[in-house]
Amino acid sequence: MKEIFIGILASMFFAVTFILNRSMELEGGSWIWSSSLRFLFMLPFLFLIVRLRNNFKQVISEMLKQPFYWLCWSFVGFVLFYAPLTYSAVYGPGWLVAGTWQLTIVAGVLLGPLFFETIQSKNGPIKVRQRIPMKALIISLIIFLGVVLIQLQQANGLTLSMIVFGVLPIAIAAFAYPLGNRKMMEVCGGRLDTFQRVFGMTLASLPFWIIISIFGFFKVGAPSSVQLLQSFIVAISSGVIATTLFFIATDRVREHQGKLAAVEATQSTQVLFSIIGEVLLLSTPLPNGLAIVGLFIIILGMLVHSFYTKHLNTKQKKELVSYKSKEHNL
Repeated sequence: MKEIFIGILASMFFAVTFILNRSMELEGGSWIWSSSLRFLFMLPFLFLIVRLRNNFKQVISEMLKQPFYWLCWSFVGFVLFYAPLTYSAVYGPGWLVAGTWQLTIVAGVLLGPLFFETIQSKNGPIKVRQRIPMKALIISLIIFLGVVLIQLQQANGLTLSMIVFGVLPIAIAAFAYPLGNRKMMEVCGGRLDTFQRVFGMTLASLPFWIIISIFGFFKVGAPSSVQLLQSFIVAISSGVIATTLFFIATDRVREHQGKLAAVEATQSTQVLFSIIGEVLLLSTPLPNGLAIVGLFIIILGMLVHSFYTKHLNTKQKKELVSYKSKEHNL
């Protein structure tokens, strides 16, 4: 339950991304700077946090042990996630980006078979390939249905270019973000805390952001002062606060696919926060009747996910007690 609350809190800060990225695009800012500036601004803050906690050397040591994996999965989890997400803002409003991004709820569940988990057997602990948690998948699909209903309010205004260039990049990002996050948890193996992992991934992705920035400078020129300010806000709100909160939540349940799916499903609330933000800041029309039904479905889905997670916690504790009891009798 705590992890779900943390996930919802992270979603509130994540919503700033969709609102300000669209705002920057409407004001003539380039998606190239919107993506690269976020991580360039994030780095010094994360470095300061890790440095003050005396964890810097440990991060560098871990990165040097497996540099290829850090570069690879940081690219997938950060670059392949955020560059397409900001690019999509060129072709679609914030509600479309935030809504389509909820594909990551289903994507996170489907990625299960790519990972292994350790279970106890008569011959000791063994690693087995994880299965897709069907109950969690069904609940996630219900939440996604609510998101689709919200999108139908604006569906009449969609064009082919908005679908191809606005939706497909987000679909790529939706799979890249949970894949990169989970793979890096696997690489770290619990040896690094959340701040260290986020800092390490930001540092490992830095070469890619520098290349993108150089490309942006020659293609569109330097960013405006307004874009610098808004990118700075996104970096703090979404990059530092939201990412750290979300990684804390996922890290705490990384050993259980059902719980992990529930935490990842909290990202659906980004749609709610994005609608509120766009109505207040960008004068976006309020949701109509069908969209309100979608909102209720999202809330209902999150409640079901919460109860499902609580049930898994209770079941897991009983199984652990039973296992220890048998072990003691032997």
